[in-house]
Amino acid sequence: MRDDHLWTLLLVFVPMSLLSIGGGGSILAPMYHQTIEVHGWLTPREFIDLFAISRAAPGPGATVVTLVGWKVAGWTGALVASIAIFLPSSILCFVAARVWNRYRGTRLHGALERGLAPVGTGLLFAGAIAVLRAAETGPLGWVIAAAATALLVWRSMHPLPVLFAGGTLYMVGTRLIA
Repeated sequence: MRDDHLWTLLLVFVPMSLLSIGGGGSILAPMYHQTIEVHGWLTPREFIDLFAISRAAPGPGATVVTLVGWKVAGWTGALVASIAIFLPSSILCFVAARVWNRYRGTRLHGALERGLAPVGTGLLFAGAIAVLRAAETGPLGWVIAAAATALLVWRSMHPLPVLFAGGTLYMVGTRLIA
């Protein structure tokens, strides 16, 4: 059974690795779908908890995959999931960078650059929506998240004060409503 989980971790996370245009945040929606709805490895609350731990820890955003692997199959699962998410995309990135630099300045290069930006942005938004749904914060959480996003887009500032302010507003808002 454990080996089945290891193979399943590979089959789930290798394709996500190759599609993670925009970073680890861009695969949150499919990761949520696979880990909760398809395989039942986690509950929505567990997913949010592992996501929060991975965001608080230093390192890439995709470290949530390591925690999912650990939850599914212990330390071996953590290792397999980490290799599955980081190795394929690293190899693809290396090859793509070599090709990218070879064709720099051509029309194809410019078209790909313009075309991939909205894809990465859309994937990041899908991940944010998946996290908001799983957190079950209600309309207040959605409004605060939208306001925080608008503020960070409008003004170049460190996200930590915005995160603190949003958390404080949510805490005060939920106490006033209750």
